[in-house]
Amino acid sequence: MLTLLSKYFDKRKSIKLITKKKFKLLEELIDAKITQPEIFIEAFTHRSAIDHQRYKNSNERLEFLGDAVLGFIIGEALFVAFPLKDEGFLTKIRANFVNKAALYDCAKRINLLQFLFVGAELSPGPQNGFKTILADAVEALIGAIYMDCGMEKTQRFIRKYIIEPNLQLGLHLIDENFKSQLLEYTQAVRIDSPKYIVVGESGPEHDREFTVQISISNKVWGEGKGKNKKSAEQEAARNALQTIPEENKKYLHKFDSN
Repeated sequence: MLTLLSKYFDKRKSIKLITKKKFKLLEELIDAKITQPEIFIEAFTHRSAIDHQRYKNSNERLEFLGDAVLGFIIGEALFVAFPLKDEGFLTKIRANFVNKAALYDCAKRINLLQFLFVGAELSPGPQNGFKTILADAVEALIGAIYMDCGMEKTQRFIRKYIIEPNLQLGLHLIDENFKSQLLEYTQAVRIDSPKYIVVGESGPEHDREFTVQISISNKVWGEGKGKNKKSAEQEAARNALQTIPEENKKYLHKFDSN
């Protein structure tokens, strides 16, 4: 296995060669035999750790796949777990289970940092957007498990490290989807739906920061910043909700916890 791995990383000074011991630990973590180690190497490779000419080897494609697989598995699990709840409830709870905060918690739960490959210029810490890097790597890992081990092993991994812990934490009782809340408000008071506009991007390629404004009826209601567009949109929506007059907040729907 080491011979196979060395062709990927032996020339990259910023990356330590992954070892058999680490792969054994990874197999125990995902409860499956790894047959395509290169897929997992790709899943753990942040774009800051590769040359621009080899950008295709970063974990972003697997992150895309993992995001889709995660959404499906979480959706199915919630559909079964809450047979009496409507679509709105299920959509909100799924968002709580797949957002960056929940994925970062999963990354800490499985100590994902020990497997991650990042450029030498990055050091673990919130100032470098490491929470987002780790959250994205969870999705990439899920994509790798799905590709190498199949749907059943992927479901078991997600249930063990995401669904069950988050149910225990009560994330199914918390409405933190600020975009959803703002949309419900605009529909209730019969005004235009929010439009999210990216008005700024800053920072180096591996650590971008996005600025998003919310426009409703051609008026700016709020602004937010984040390491990706989704988090910036949520922050903007949260800020917009704070501007709603107190007497109008009765229109904001809050699902009950029963």
